[in-house]
Amino acid sequence: MASRAPVASGRLLIGFRKWYYNMCGFNKLGLMRDDTVYEDGDVKEALRRLPEDQFNDRLFRIQRALDLSMKQQILPKDQWTKYEEDCPLPVTIPG
Repeated sequence: MASRAPVASGRLLIGFRKWYYNMCGFNKLGLMRDDTVYEDGDVKEALRRLPEDQFNDRLFRIQRALDLSMKQQILPKDQWTKYEEDCPLPVTIPG
């Protein structure tokens, strides 16, 4: 019987995802993954449909990240966005 490759195990894959998430660096500025998406026409429409509180939270995170970037600073480590906290924005398809 052939054994499974260690790469296919869930723990190793999740560990790699967390490592890569931290290496990207946007979390050190308080951004979430969805905050870094290029805003083409479809994304702009999706942002327009966001609830106002989520839209305002996103704007705050982006403005804070721009300010930190201009100052060449990062947030204290306890304020970084954690992998577990970074959930994609809800997708609702009108039907």
